Amino acid sequence: MSTRTWIKSSKSQNSSGCVALWIKPDSTGVRDSKNPAAGELRFSPTVFATFLREVKESNSSA
Repeated sequence: MSTRTWIKSSKSQNSSGCVALWIKPDSTGVRDSKNPAAGELRFSPTVFATFLREVKESNSSA
């Protein structure tokens, strides 16, 4: 298993809902930075890009 460098979202610095992720060419991992033992979700590049687009679109229409 390769070592992953987790990056904490700058949007969650002072929040109880903290997200951390790692990005590699073939997948992206996402986890709760306050509970890393709970595991991670892994996404293909296409699925993660779709997720980000949907989040951005939903926030712009709010």
